[in-house]
Amino acid sequence: MPYEPPTHTVERSLRATTGAKVIAGVDEVGRGAWAGPVTVCAAVTGLRRPPEGLTDSKLLTVKRRGELDGILRSWVTAFALGHASPEEIDDLGMTAALRLAAVRALEALPVRPEAVILDGKHDYLGAPWRVRTVIKGDQSCVAVAAASVIAKVYRDKMMAELGAGHADFGFADNAGYPSPVHKAALEERGPTPYHRLSWAYLDALPRWRHLKKVRSLVDGGVPVIEGQLGFDF
Repeated sequence: MPYEPPTHTVERSLRATTGAKVIAGVDEVGRGAWAGPVTVCAAVTGLRRPPEGLTDSKLLTVKRRGELDGILRSWVTAFALGHASPEEIDDLGMTAALRLAAVRALEALPVRPEAVILDGKHDYLGAPWRVRTVIKGDQSCVAVAAASVIAKVYRDKMMAELGAGHADFGFADNAGYPSPVHKAALEERGPTPYHRLSWAYLDALPRWRHLKKVRSLVDGGVPVIEGQLGFDF
């Protein structure tokens, strides 16, 4: 399917309006998974012409993603990855876990960015970071598209490695996201040490429901974890 290549339009705008010269594109992967960490990549690209075919990682084949990942790692000015573990997601909730992973990525860059282009409409970073949110930024912004590819390839490999001892769950194919194979393994074997135990899928598993973690708010309510899928996906 043809698509418009990403540009530096947002980055040029930030440079003009804020004076920022070091600008990082930030994207996450793993938000809606049942297992594994949420992973965030921060990438700094400058204003150079991007590699041919760069776009949102979800629009690329596995083969093309891998090829671009190899090119991008030497093409970008800098990149860093940050993660929040399943335990941190359960304890903090997804929004706070995303911020934790993103801050870890941004602080691991060799130079602190003066501004951040964040994929999506919700600023989960906040102060002290200067943030510009861009809906579908992983398709339209070069730095965010680069971050999306690097994050996706890295996390997919990580999940394949974590799943080596849990072959029935198919992590090498589904990366911890819902799939028929994953669903069947959960029903039979219950969650692995890599599963998020606050997720709604456990509500549909009578044998394993006792393992569910419920994080209560100060007012006694139960937080809604955005983006997750229940068992009847």
